[in-house]
Amino acid sequence: MDFATKRLPALPDVVAPDGSDVRVLLATARGGMAHFELAGGRASDAIHHRTVDEIWFVLSGRGEIWRKQNGREDTVLLEPGVCITIPVGTHFQFRATSGEALTAVGVTMPPWPGPQEAIPVPGKWRVPPS
Repeated sequence: MDFATKRLPALPDVVAPDGSDVRVLLATARGGMAHFELAGGRASDAIHHRTVDEIWFVLSGRGEIWRKQNGREDTVLLEPGVCITIPVGTHFQFRATSGEALTAVGVTMPPWPGPQEAIPVPGKWRVPPS
C-alpha cells in the first residue's frame, strides 16, 4: 500500500446515519478515520453498528454520549481530550450540550462499509425533526 496524506476538507463529505457531518480522512485495509461534527444544541439519532468498532477522540465542544450494550448502559461527558470506544453492537447516541459544535476524530475498524452499517435504535434524547 502506498503512503497517503490528506488535509481536513473544508466542507463535509457526507451526513452520517446518526445526523453528524463527516469529513472523510484516510483508510487502510484494516481501519478508517474521519472527522465528525454535530452542531451545538443538537442530538444525534441513536444507532448501533452491525460490524465495526469505533474509537473517538474529542477535539472541541462539549456534550454527552449514551452507550448501551448487554444490559449495561452509561452516559459520559464529552469534552476536548476525552477518548471513548463504541464496540460493535453498542447502542449509542450523542449530543452537543453547548452552543458550540461538538467535534471529534473517529477511527472505524474495519473501514466504514457504508450507510447500511448503522441500524436505528431507541435513544436517550429526543431528536427534533429537521
